[in-house]
Amino acid sequence: MSMTTMDAPAARRLRFRRPSPLHLILLPIALVMVTPLLWMVLLSVSTEAETRRFPPGLPSGIEWHNYSDALHDAPLGHWLGNSAIVSVSCVIGNLVFCSLAGYAFARIRFLGSRALFVAVLATLMVPFQIVMLPMLIMVRTLGLTDTLGALIVPNLATAFGIFLLRQFFMTVPRELEEAARIDGASRLRILFQVMLPLMRPTLATLAVLTFLQTWNDFLWPLIAVQSPEHMTVQLGLQTFQGSHTTNWPRLMAGTVISQLPVFVLFFVAQRFFVRSVATAGLK
Repeated sequence: MSMTTMDAPAARRLRFRRPSPLHLILLPIALVMVTPLLWMVLLSVSTEAETRRFPPGLPSGIEWHNYSDALHDAPLGHWLGNSAIVSVSCVIGNLVFCSLAGYAFARIRFLGSRALFVAVLATLMVPFQIVMLPMLIMVRTLGLTDTLGALIVPNLATAFGIFLLRQFFMTVPRELEEAARIDGASRLRILFQVMLPLMRPTLATLAVLTFLQTWNDFLWPLIAVQSPEHMTVQLGLQTFQGSHTTNWPRLMAGTVISQLPVFVLFFVAQRFFVRSVATAGLK
């Protein structure tokens, strides 16, 4: 028995170390995807002369001052704060409004509910370039031009978020709601005390995806915001580019700083992605 219990973990470790054909296929793909990130980090600690060198190579030294220069030459910290305010506000808005809309589409039958849901899904096929002018007119009508509100209000709810949460609500057994309704719970109480606790991984997935999309957005802030004090970090990074020349080490240093919250959020929340996929497969 002792030989059996000792051989089983060893066999599992041996199987784990043995590369499969799928790993051999995914490894080059992973290297291709990671290479731009590594190159960005290398340029951020290089000199200007080394960024123009051909063929490119590793920097001769580590120029840490590029990061301090990026923080001092532009209000990068202020832009990071603006991006955080916009992203967190959009995350909260999507969690609240998409939950309400998704629950309504999944559980409440009203006249035209199916047609309205199809119309919401149809907006996913419309390119942003088509709707950005109506969105700009809406923002001007609300008096939000050149404010952080112009970046928050249009993104408080998304069609993808409504679709994602609606699909999860459809998988929850109705018996849970009926039991809560027998106990005298209202629809809002059922939503917040029964349904939402069951879908924490899905809510976390929506929160992460919304944060990433809002944090990295460039086109809409470029249209809706003009003053430097209301710029987000992605829009502010373009100020490192001059009309005739670009300080690439400083620009790459600012880019690395701007992506640090994204990396941290992804590594912290990746377990929610796995749990969300696993629970979706079990239901």
